Amino acid sequence: MFALPTYTLPAALSAELDIRKSRFIAHAIPVLDRDAAMEELRKLREAHPAATHVCWALLVRGQSGMSDDGEPSGTAGRPILEVLRHHDLDGVLAAVVRYYGGVKLGAGGLVRAYTDAIASALFDAPRVERIAQTLLTVEVSYADEAKVRRWIDAEGYSLADSAYGMLVKMTLRLPENAVDAARRELVDMTQGKAGFFWIWE
Repeated sequence: MFALPTYTLPAALSAELDIRKSRFIAHAIPVLDRDAAMEELRKLREAHPAATHVCWALLVRGQSGMSDDGEPSGTAGRPILEVLRHHDLDGVLAAVVRYYGGVKLGAGGLVRAYTDAIASALFDAPRVERIAQTLLTVEVSYADEAKVRRWIDAEGYSLADSAYGMLVKMTLRLPENAVDAARRELVDMTQGKAGFFWIWE
């Protein structure tokens, strides 16, 4: 189960501010876990090779992480993290790319700049409830496989794994609150022949 807060973003958002000749480009990106967040950071650094700093904060599954990336300690990562917390967001990477313009902002100025940059990206941002996901493994006959795959697509669930033996074993990722209905549907569409295995995360 996810700890509170229980909201994430439906899509990535960005905003740009110019503050005393420095450019601050803020990104708020929904992510599933820390690995996905680190991959998004790598892409940002690749896209901005000349940037002076890429500062970030992450809240995912109730855990946090942050980096000032060379800015004075506490002037970038923590203010960005506080904005995420203020918006009750989880499963979100917030990163601010800074191109230094030659004018020093001082510690207070940096805190304000990073706070304002990420706050502008999140201003009036739509939020979606983040519902705990689980894995359900179902075993079906080869004759039922195509029907089950179509149903998985139609419901918007994802197929995490499939294995072929005497029967087809399919592992799907779905919201925890949809499991009972999914089991009933699968039993109905296979005329009672579906078998289930649980994998808890």
